[in-house]
Amino acid sequence: MALANGTSTIELDRAGPAPRALVDPFLRTISYVRVSVTDRCDFRCVYCMSEHMSFLPKADVLSLEELDRLCSAFVAKGVTKLRLTGGEPLVRRGIMTLVASLSRHLKTGALEELTLTTNGSQLDKYAAELKGHGVERINVSLDTLDPDKFRAITRWGDLGKVMTGIDAAQAAGLKIKINAVALKGVNEDEIARLMEWAHGRGMDLTVIEVMPLGDIEESRLDQYLPLSLVRSRLAERFTLDDIDYQTGGPARYVRVKETGGRLGFITPMTHNFCESCNRVRITCTGTLYMCLGQNDAADLRSPLRASESDGLIHAAIDEAISRKPKGHDFVIDRRRQQPALSRHMSVTGG
Repeated sequence: MALANGTSTIELDRAGPAPRALVDPFLRTISYVRVSVTDRCDFRCVYCMSEHMSFLPKADVLSLEELDRLCSAFVAKGVTKLRLTGGEPLVRRGIMTLVASLSRHLKTGALEELTLTTNGSQLDKYAAELKGHGVERINVSLDTLDPDKFRAITRWGDLGKVMTGIDAAQAAGLKIKINAVALKGVNEDEIARLMEWAHGRGMDLTVIEVMPLGDIEESRLDQYLPLSLVRSRLAERFTLDDIDYQTGGPARYVRVKETGGRLGFITPMTHNFCESCNRVRITCTGTLYMCLGQNDAADLRSPLRASESDGLIHAAIDEAISRKPKGHDFVIDRRRQQPALSRHMSVTGG
């Protein structure tokens, strides 16, 4: 039986008493969950993955129905923003089924935003459908406008296909923010060009410092470019005015006077953003990471599968949030040349 708002009596029975909101030990309200729907990707970006990755067995990965139930448990506990990530989320078979199902929370008003981060390779196929399910804006990862350099960074990617996807997304009415990882000696000389291109198409650009996650067969020291240096270089050519603009994530934004566009900086290395952290991450196996830069995690798959009631899930989530740390400990190890954490970014979810 369905209620007027579309909620079934089965869902109400499963949910039980209204769960309490998520507040961590440092009184930060957790309102944003990033959900990795797959660890697989059709690219092998040099800062994210090893070229020869070993992916999870399908049996270890949550079904789309389980992902929906887990996301819905967080929505019931006051989470207002869900971001689907990967790997590459749009390579997950049947992914639009999950997007369509989660969109019911947009219709009830419980969820303020459903969005995703993508490499853009599948956008030509899915952009219109995403818009139709209530997705209003997306992030597209793009580090260069040079086709040869793009192929070198992604190892397998086709820049033309990504550009076609961006065209399709804009035609569908999706707002796009471009995410670019700043890589020393690779794209540092074209960040200004990338910004002008993005702003010229009405898209924001966020620049991100490389993070020491996973063994990628290259030295992090060779890749690391501090954004303090990037900003100072841009300030020689452009007027950067700090603005109070938030999207729910960690970026700090400026308005570029000459282009009229917004430019964001995500600085996990030079200036962490932990004091205002409102986020947690769920992997496609149902592992909850309370902090991207810490190994402490909670198993949500077991309570998810142990009962048709969500009581065990809510209890597990509450216990995990009670352990959310004050901040991460990212550091590039200059002595041992090892990543801060062994897991790859594609496992945790972007």
